Amino acid sequence: MSRIAYVNGRYVRHRQATVHVEDRGYQFADGVYEVIAVRGGHLIDRGPHLDRLGRSLGELGIAWPMSRGALSVVLNQCVRRNRVDDGIVYLQMSRGVARRDHAIPANPVSSLVVTARNQTMAPEHFEAGIRVVTISDIRWKRCDIKSISLLPNVLAKQAAKDRGAFEAWQVDEEGFVTEGSSTNAWIVTPDGVLVTRHLGTSILSGITRLVFLDLARRHNITLVERSFSRDEALEASEAFLTSTTSCILPVVQIDDHVLRNGRPGPMTRRLRALYDEYIDGLRVGLVGARKR
Repeated sequence: MSRIAYVNGRYVRHRQATVHVEDRGYQFADGVYEVIAVRGGHLIDRGPHLDRLGRSLGELGIAWPMSRGALSVVLNQCVRRNRVDDGIVYLQMSRGVARRDHAIPANPVSSLVVTARNQTMAPEHFEAGIRVVTISDIRWKRCDIKSISLLPNVLAKQAAKDRGAFEAWQVDEEGFVTEGSSTNAWIVTPDGVLVTRHLGTSILSGITRLVFLDLARRHNITLVERSFSRDEALEASEAFLTSTTSCILPVVQIDDHVLRNGRPGPMTRRLRALYDEYIDGLRVGLVGARKR
């Protein structure tokens, strides 16, 4: 089956999907994006993703190309037309097409591209755990905006791959871990406290991060949002990462230091089970809503 993409008002074959050569997203990375998980053919946490999208657009002064309701229709259509059961939807909005000039054009018309594909998580990554490496954080100072300007993240991910790791944890000038190239970072202290960096301009407010924060609070898991250093991470009893595409993955090695004898820990396993229950509940609710 041919994949289908949505490009500025039209559903087209994926291989024929194109944007204008002077789209500011292409020339200046002047745009934002979102990745939404699909489970059982349903968009997961669509509302929070669109809330974050709206915030990113607002921070950059980019207009919505359509209403949230209309966008939801497009997203669901892309899931249906691509027959996605478990996978992702990717949507990207740019400031639109204009003569190349650094200054923002008057009255730009925003561009919208949406794609969808099936994608499954590798269970062996959770069972065996993954390795991360630490690198210097060289990104700009507004990482809270989900910008399509991802070159530093690309270089970080490649640095991890070159060193045989799954992910790179970025470390700021003060020695504190900010986040991964495409994930949020977590540790569990030796006395059982769950720690992840507080929100600010140094990290993205991950939607899956927010879900795990809520799950921890509702199940009385001691939790602190604060900075933690690379050295503290090396002394942690457990570590893991979260994201839309990875869900939750246990970190069993940081650089050359092995955590917990290289096995996933009980806190990570408990949170994974709680997340699976959360997703099952969402799917049941979404199916019930459609039947009504």
